Amino acid sequence: MTSTHPTKDSTDPTAPTRPEGPTHLIAVAGNSPGVGKSTLCRSLADWMRGTGATVDHFQEADILTRPAFRPVAEEFAGGAHSVRPETLIAATHAYVTEARAAGIDVLVTDALIPFVPSLVAWGHDEPAIARFLREVATAVEPAQVTLVYMEDDPATALRRAVDREGPDWENWYLTKLAASPGTRSVHDLPSAAAHLRHETALTHRLLTATPWHVLTVNVADLDALRTAQHVRDHLAAALDIKG
Repeated sequence: MTSTHPTKDSTDPTAPTRPEGPTHLIAVAGNSPGVGKSTLCRSLADWMRGTGATVDHFQEADILTRPAFRPVAEEFAGGAHSVRPETLIAATHAYVTEARAAGIDVLVTDALIPFVPSLVAWGHDEPAIARFLREVATAVEPAQVTLVYMEDDPATALRRAVDREGPDWENWYLTKLAASPGTRSVHDLPSAAAHLRHETALTHRLLTATPWHVLTVNVADLDALRTAQHVRDHLAAALDIKG
């Protein structure tokens, strides 16, 4: 996946500076690979552009290339294969601050905030992640945050991901989890699904303590089109978007 940054849709540091204004951050996260995060993000970004808003679509792979997240990419590649919470917080603050200064109206992020899967994998416990989320909530102020949390039964979603991506992806995913301190119990798809169910319950507990508006979407009985329509209807009401 490659990242592109058109002038209208991203935080281009060479673009003329516009006065800071309200920015709405639509953070899309999921409880498992295969729930349709990236598809929903693309749909929401296109829809918001259609309303006349300036939109920055932060794709999942962009964390390796965006200037604000360069310290994150460098720290992760430095040998520990983890990132300090304070580095994530500083990068997130820089990203949102730069977007507001550039006059971006809406940020649509794919698997960025709330960072829970990464923090769990790196071995952080629930109190530490709760502290992290409180600090992230402060870091993104005064942006208005809506977190769309997509979920399905992890066993079903993982099978969908494997069918889509192939056996090489399955091997990569299981190896990645097994190599991380917080997910070393994972050795096959059933143990990965068990871990993701635990992580889902943890995420729900953590998100209830944030000031963000959280929209949980169970995608088990929804296709991509109906999922996108459901989320658009909710956001239209929340943001007072007509049509």
